Amino acid sequence: MSRVHAEIAAVPSSDFPRHPAGSRTRVLLTSVFGPYAKDDEYGSRALNPMELYHNQVTRTQGPFSLRMFHRSWGLMLIQANVEAPCTVLDFPTRDRFIAEIQQHDYDVVGITSIIPNRQKVADMCRLIRHHLPKAKIVVGGHVANLPDLDDRIDADHIVQGEGVRWMRRFLGEAPDRPIRHPLIRSGYGTRNAGLTLSVRPDDVAATVIPSVGCPLGCNFCSTSAMFGGKGKFVDFYHTGDELYEMMEQMADRMGVNSFFMMDENFLLHRRRALRLLELMEENDKSWALYVFSSANVLRSYTIEQLVGLGVSWVWMGIEGENSRYTKLDGIDTLALVRHLQSHGIRVLGSTIIGLENHTPENLDSAIEHAVRHCTDFHQFMLYTPLPGTPLHAELTAQGRMKDESEYDVADIHGQFILNYRHPHLTDQQTSEFIVRAFDRDFAQNGPSTVRIVRTTLAGWKRYKNHPDPRVQRRFAWEARELANTLAALVGGARLYYRTQPAMYAELSKLLKDLCCEFGWKTRLYGELGGRWLLGKIRREESRLAGDWTYEPPTFYERNAAVTDNPAAGLCQFISPCLAVTEQPTPALPTRPRVSDAATVQTSG
Repeated sequence: MSRVHAEIAAVPSSDFPRHPAGSRTRVLLTSVFGPYAKDDEYGSRALNPMELYHNQVTRTQGPFSLRMFHRSWGLMLIQANVEAPCTVLDFPTRDRFIAEIQQHDYDVVGITSIIPNRQKVADMCRLIRHHLPKAKIVVGGHVANLPDLDDRIDADHIVQGEGVRWMRRFLGEAPDRPIRHPLIRSGYGTRNAGLTLSVRPDDVAATVIPSVGCPLGCNFCSTSAMFGGKGKFVDFYHTGDELYEMMEQMADRMGVNSFFMMDENFLLHRRRALRLLELMEENDKSWALYVFSSANVLRSYTIEQLVGLGVSWVWMGIEGENSRYTKLDGIDTLALVRHLQSHGIRVLGSTIIGLENHTPENLDSAIEHAVRHCTDFHQFMLYTPLPGTPLHAELTAQGRMKDESEYDVADIHGQFILNYRHPHLTDQQTSEFIVRAFDRDFAQNGPSTVRIVRTTLAGWKRYKNHPDPRVQRRFAWEARELANTLAALVGGARLYYRTQPAMYAELSKLLKDLCCEFGWKTRLYGELGGRWLLGKIRREESRLAGDWTYEPPTFYERNAAVTDNPAAGLCQFISPCLAVTEQPTPALPTRPRVSDAATVQTSG
């Protein structure tokens, strides 16, 4: 198996692996095969479905859980940025994957995966060797962080880090030319309260990938480790001008008003963010931005800057009281969350269960601290030292990592058990406490989708008469369904909770506030629409009780260089319009990979 044992920019051309066919190389990029939401012999787990929100955020909210799928964005990014004929097969069944490699003669097959699906990767490699014995196999994604992966699978190249430049160089193409951004809708198949939603183009955000990696580099963060660790990141768009130009094209071609900024800490790149704000103001853009940010970075902006930039949704870590992590030191996160929500900024809080200081005696208190934030969504994940992270190295040195014979790697997905010996908690306790956290948040704060209504209404009431028409338009767009669809959701939830006085009273107040703001039609939606929706909620509850699962469809796409496969749809992307200043190539880990750069998928 060939390896690249140095930073990609420093590897001499003669030592870097190259495919002899160059730009004529026929490439297949694929995610691991499904199903993803049931236990099977290949490592799928019902607790680890291909749904980010239902998996990690609204896990125990039953019919109110937010259900949706996200594409393997990194595969799409690589496909858009190579000149060689390249096909993407996303979320295939095993039979569909076999059919693809039987019917098409590929020279290279690239597979992306997370660590729990290692067994699927091994099986796919075996299938490729059987059906395409001459093909080179390239494996990337988080699974490439496994230090002994080359002993577990039959692949030719295991590639860590940012995959576009690696694949370009492998195919004999210029590695550092400007990035072409694929047209990506952030989610699809959205389902809630018993309905799979029919959406218009502007209902779904476009995904933007400005950078990969995270300069903060928390020691448990596998994404940070994937792109080089603390202080390391790769910018695809260095300036606000580049970013604005690409987003403007994306808005025009996709008909979108909102953007999911897939960047581990988007606001940390302050100069780029503030330049983007200037350009949005100059060009009268009322876009909405959904971002990840640490609390200390959020506090470095004024609320006027955040509102002007269109930040309307933020994913923020809330590690808990008395943890060893200092990025929240001196920050009143309770007050910060309330402040953001009062300005219409929806908050997804993230809390870790099973930190070193957690014990059976204090974990309930830690959960209560998280629940008191009443964030619109709340993610709970187990403290898991994944290979490649400093935390994994630290616990390995201490002899605290479990031997793999003590667990199945498919169960180490952050929602079940730990892969190391916790000083105070057993596996059974961690499994119980993480479910208790989701249950407590749901019981105390109600359905997350209803919490969104409350925050969106607060933003609308505050900014509907703002002196800047650009800000007015953005909040009007955010509030476009409050008077009808979302009023029906609140009405249906209110009826669902009629035997629970405290929650019933809260939802009644929220419905009354909506009716006071929008009038008698909203009352009809709340009353009549709510009754109709209650039936859908009850039927969904029955389906879930019968072990119903939700699986993504298969996507099949080609780039323009593929001319002999009309069955595959043509991928779409944005070509860079601005001259890109040459930048030093950031340092990468020692095993570069063809990863799905900055993916949010949960099982692929």
